[in-house]
Amino acid sequence: MPRRSSSPLQTALVALLLSSPLARSEPVPPAERRSGFDQMSPEIQAMQRDDGANPGMLAVADGEDLWAKAPISGGLACAGCHGEASSTMRGVAARYPAWDARTGRPIDLQSRVNACRREHQGSEALAYESPDLLALTAFVAVQSRGLPIAPPDDPRLEPARAAGRALFETRQGQLGLSCAICHDDHRGHRLGAAMIPQGHPTGYPLYRLEWQGLGSLQRRLRNCLTGMRAEPFGYGAPDYVALELYLATRAAPLPLETPAVRP
Repeated sequence: MPRRSSSPLQTALVALLLSSPLARSEPVPPAERRSGFDQMSPEIQAMQRDDGANPGMLAVADGEDLWAKAPISGGLACAGCHGEASSTMRGVAARYPAWDARTGRPIDLQSRVNACRREHQGSEALAYESPDLLALTAFVAVQSRGLPIAPPDDPRLEPARAAGRALFETRQGQLGLSCAICHDDHRGHRLGAAMIPQGHPTGYPLYRLEWQGLGSLQRRLRNCLTGMRAEPFGYGAPDYVALELYLATRAAPLPLETPAVRP
């Protein structure tokens, strides 16, 4: 049987694996942290900066409508409890994932939106990656745009933060790669035609031209795992929340950019 030829991307990934040092480097020092925005083309940077051209702002507008709309359960709208989002939600997204006392575990912003729906509105949780959940999350997150990412310094989060770092540094999948091999050891190098960023989640939910739509950080992590030929976790898995927490810690204090635009 003829052997299947490797794709250029697979060849590049294997080259990364073979050239990776055995010891993991430390996270990027705060003064050297850079957003993926800095590596975008001038055209994509201009698209993100201009709210009239940024396609992610359409979802933000949908989220604003949902914020003010009472649910079919008859409960209060988000605005009925929280009021004007520009003041009450200012800084909230920069502090997630956070500890959830009710469940006794970390929770990300999407799960917080769904928890509010269940507990205070009597509504069903919205599906991950559904347009309504992405829109509401983007609307809440955009209120923190420009503020530094600042995950809570809460000792109850430390086990999840450590688990997230372990996941980031663990080789996975058929290619035996890890997040750290790309984003720590080879950041600034090229993988195929793309520059490898430091891997900071500064703009989620964000609009990817590849997706032609808005997507969450969990969707991006699933893409990375698939690229490593590893089995992605299910949406909402605690593993993703742990990774989100570690990535937020690793990215602080870069400013939040939601909704960012990426290729």
